[in-house]
Amino acid sequence: MEETWQPPKWIYRKTRPPNGDAYFENMTHVIFQAGLSWKMIEQKWPNFRKAFNNFSIDRIAGFKEDDIKRLMTDSSIVRNRKKILATVHNAKQFQKIRKEFGSFQLYLDRLDKSKNYSLVIKELSKIFKHLGPSSARIFLYSVGEDVRHPTE
Repeated sequence: MEETWQPPKWIYRKTRPPNGDAYFENMTHVIFQAGLSWKMIEQKWPNFRKAFNNFSIDRIAGFKEDDIKRLMTDSSIVRNRKKILATVHNAKQFQKIRKEFGSFQLYLDRLDKSKNYSLVIKELSKIFKHLGPSSARIFLYSVGEDVRHPTE
């Protein structure tokens, strides 16, 4: 009997992520996933959670060079320095958003979602590192937003 495809546990389609850390984890997942095998990232993801302190925004925003060096020697995760540095930068951006808007969800709800999220994608790509238009679209989809493929 053939199994039907099930979305990975980190994809929220019927609900939204419960908090900012969950949004941040999804974004980080999408960033590390880019250009790599989905299966490999899924297999390594428990190691990412451990290495990145369960994606605590506040803890990761405080990462220093020693933390970066530790991650770069951790063979249980993908050791891409640019993506690791982007994760630290993005945690700081999440903190700024939380301070200004109260939560990432409230921030996202305030953005103009007309024209199939084109302005949201542009905004996210501008403030978050390593989150280009394609990755931003996947991120939005993964957190339950009604973004469609650009040709729809």
